[in-house]
Amino acid sequence: MIHYALICDQGHSFESWFQNSAAYDKQAKRSLVTCPVCGSAKVEKAIMAPSLASGSERAEVAVPQPPGPSPAPPNPSPPPLQPTPMPAIPPKNPVAMMSPPERELRQKLKELRDHITKNANYVGPRFPEEARKIHYGETEHRSIYGEASPEEAKELHEEGIEFHPLPILPDDKN
Repeated sequence: MIHYALICDQGHSFESWFQNSAAYDKQAKRSLVTCPVCGSAKVEKAIMAPSLASGSERAEVAVPQPPGPSPAPPNPSPPPLQPTPMPAIPPKNPVAMMSPPERELRQKLKELRDHITKNANYVGPRFPEEARKIHYGETEHRSIYGEASPEEAKELHEEGIEFHPLPILPDDKN
């Protein structure tokens, strides 16, 4: 994963993560990288200050680069830069900007999850046991959902018992 500081043609700066630099280039070329403030697809990488180590903590600071040519410095020989201590920036979670088809797919996954949790019986950690009873005809067929460990899920699969994991979605504010 690679982290870029970005800036749009309107001067809004923001950050985003990409699988690699080629992924950024490909998405930017297709106008899939857009400003979260104004929606502009005219986005460029901003200058990033190097990571500074402070003990065991690292900090990264993005320096937005305004669009257009940079003005010449007033003094041709500026004084040398002195490092300043940077506050530690807490780690960030990966985020994504979704296109309309991706938002539609997310909505359909949410509807599927809501339908199942509304219309099926919750059996909790007894899911593997209940699924076997239904599969082998020991109890009447009904829709159930619950929890299973990876080992339990593998055993159910090896027995030919059909089941599907419920999609896990972040809350609706994201």
